[in-house]
Amino acid sequence: MMTSPPAFHLLSKPTGPICNLDCEYCFFLSKEMLYPGDRFRMADEMLETYIRQLLEAHRTPEVTVAWQGGEPTMMGLDFFKRSIELVERHRRPDQRVEYTIQTNGVLLNERWAEFFKENQFLVGLSVDGPRELHDAYRVDKRGVGSFDRVMAGYEHLRTVGVDVNVLCTVHAANQGHPLEVYRFFRDEMGVQFIQFIPIVERTTETLLPLANLGWSTERKGKRPLYVQAGNRVTNRTVDPKAFGRFLIAVFEEWLANPDVGEVFVQHFDVALASWHGEPPGLCIFSETCGLALALEHNGDLYSCDHYVEPDYLLGNITDTPMIELIASDRQRKFGQAKRDTLPQYCLDCKVRFACHGGCPRNRFIATPDGEDGLNYLCAGYKLFFNHIDPVMKLMSQLLKQGQAPSAAPDIVAGHEVERYAWAGRNEPCPCGSGDKFKNCHGVA
Repeated sequence: MMTSPPAFHLLSKPTGPICNLDCEYCFFLSKEMLYPGDRFRMADEMLETYIRQLLEAHRTPEVTVAWQGGEPTMMGLDFFKRSIELVERHRRPDQRVEYTIQTNGVLLNERWAEFFKENQFLVGLSVDGPRELHDAYRVDKRGVGSFDRVMAGYEHLRTVGVDVNVLCTVHAANQGHPLEVYRFFRDEMGVQFIQFIPIVERTTETLLPLANLGWSTERKGKRPLYVQAGNRVTNRTVDPKAFGRFLIAVFEEWLANPDVGEVFVQHFDVALASWHGEPPGLCIFSETCGLALALEHNGDLYSCDHYVEPDYLLGNITDTPMIELIASDRQRKFGQAKRDTLPQYCLDCKVRFACHGGCPRNRFIATPDGEDGLNYLCAGYKLFFNHIDPVMKLMSQLLKQGQAPSAAPDIVAGHEVERYAWAGRNEPCPCGSGDKFKNCHGVA
């Protein structure tokens, strides 16, 4: 007998992969090939089926309606107004519904901002840093940077006080500029919630030359369907150790300023949960996965947003109820494989409790012992998690004593040399100064 989860997270893609931008690293653009000749617009009947089944499937009081794409705002404002009406029609009296949407911000105006504010949407806005870094890869169909249009959209959100979470991808163009990126978000945009997502474009040796050109099907001609295969990466992919140093530099800036308790960086919040013995709340660092799925515009349900490809299609919610697909043995095995396929190198790692091997989609390199299944980002994760270990222990202890973690910076001050002692003499100093460790905190 199937046991259904009481809650899950579902990203709904009302426009499928269709987007008004043409970001070079966006693997999802190629998913258009899964549905040749499709209009890529969620029909009203499908919208109601999705909302009704989502609400029925949850046994918890809180339900999140999450929109993503492609670019979901291309559906137009009336579509989302109908979604609100359908939620009110189908939700149980005890259900509280929260709304999120991930957008590139290009189409946002006063009407969108007022709608989001009125309905208490949490808006995820994709920004990769200041203009030069953002426009490196986040371009439109003509290859023109999108920064100014995104900032114009953001101003509409800020004017009316919409809750905004910035999603910043970290890649080859901005991996060396962590403080410039973080300070732009904190000081110029004034955002309080930030996510850093590493760009890892996995591909095969054969497809690498094409993949380096980008996954777009619009601007550069037809590209192959992106699937999780191969052990090579594109030239836009973040370097593992550079990603670790990026997070460390941001962490040190966050710790050295009055940002703790004021600015919330997802990696830091999730890490603190792990050190405090609580679930991390983020699938990539959970022991198992399988409860973060993706729904296409036509009702097709996939195991994960990163596995929208034929081998991971669970079925269509018009044929089989959503909750049956989510509770299926097939999806359960998909989620448990994250734990059950860890190589011994991971099982022996002292920071495994904080990482759990990372997202399975990035487990395509070999361990130092030659065993397959190591996460491409492992070296960066080890740098980051080992670096923050003493501060996370301190913050956890403060919580146990009934104090706020924001007290940690004052306690930590003056102990930098001891905390950085693991760094190599000729490595960049973990404080983020840009100097070598031996010339910075490594000075006795």
